[in-house]
Amino acid sequence: MTEFATRVEQVSISGIREVFEAADEDAINLGLGQPDFPTPAHARRGAIEAIESGRSDAYTSNKGTPQLREAIAAKYDRDYGLEIDSEDVIATAGGSEALHLALEAHVDPGEEVIFPDPGFVSYDALTHIASGTPKPVGLRDDLTLDPAAVEDAITEETAAFIVNSPANPTGAVQSKADMQEFARIADEHDVLCLSDEVYEHIVFDAEHHSPLEFAETDNVVVVSACSKTYSMTGWRLGWVVGSNRRIERMLRVHQYGQACASAPAQYAAEAALTGPQEPVREMVETFEQRRDLVLDGLTDAGLEVPTPEGAFYAMPKVPEGWCDEVLERGVVVVPGEAFGSNGEGYARLSYATGTEELKEALEIMDAATTAVR
Repeated sequence: MTEFATRVEQVSISGIREVFEAADEDAINLGLGQPDFPTPAHARRGAIEAIESGRSDAYTSNKGTPQLREAIAAKYDRDYGLEIDSEDVIATAGGSEALHLALEAHVDPGEEVIFPDPGFVSYDALTHIASGTPKPVGLRDDLTLDPAAVEDAITEETAAFIVNSPANPTGAVQSKADMQEFARIADEHDVLCLSDEVYEHIVFDAEHHSPLEFAETDNVVVVSACSKTYSMTGWRLGWVVGSNRRIERMLRVHQYGQACASAPAQYAAEAALTGPQEPVREMVETFEQRRDLVLDGLTDAGLEVPTPEGAFYAMPKVPEGWCDEVLERGVVVVPGEAFGSNGEGYARLSYATGTEELKEALEIMDAATTAVR
């Protein structure tokens, strides 16, 4: 009798989904990692024009349309002064597929993948799916990942380590010095640094840097997407950037699992990347205002919360029973342990929702805090 694969049996349904299913349908949802802004009009038009002209009816190149890959390459020149060859880009079905490609192409059975704990839920699951061994590493008090902790965790069995900045679930942004260290570690230990930069443009008090800026070898691969920057989560369009030899190995996984990213989404992404960037700036300004509102509300409730410098999440330390109490009162937050064992005692909440809803939710969280103390 055929049994289920061990690598799949080691993966459970996300704790985030469990919280959603337990919530009342009228609850204020602060658990969703999705901007509440519309996709920019020029990105939508890019897809509409491609559909109406028939350009999106057929498969594109496995890597994506040449025009999209050129737009992605130009973005790295514009943002970071990096010269990326468009042949060294794969357009993917969201950042999630890009992460999957990178791990499948670089991790052999049993090899270790180091990642932050608390960290994005996919890192552990995708490591298992690649038949690797997850190796979570705890964070500093400010919820950033310490390069020294990563370096200490590296063994002969380490295939890769993951860096995520700005980070989900913490909102933390790694410093330039940290990113320089991550690049050095990848170079000196000859291990892959997989840099998840999906939130790269949602930064407030800090500046985003990529380890790709500092690497002297090709041991850095970068994942990003249109999902958060352009409020295009449903379009499922991301990409992976790396050296040609790494891209060609990831392409082998992509071409059989996906063939190509959705053609209409590729044209929308091209338009988003090459068109006006004012919608992005406006969205980030709004997120920063909401961040400040949430920090003030949580602090007034007596909760300790590291200041998030990017993304749209806050991760306060909370008393035992706080998440259940908040949920019972009609606000969805995600318990910190959904993001790793070191997340216990924290909660993640998203401020990618309207200001009035946030104000109401903060009042409820204040009352819930009093109730459980």
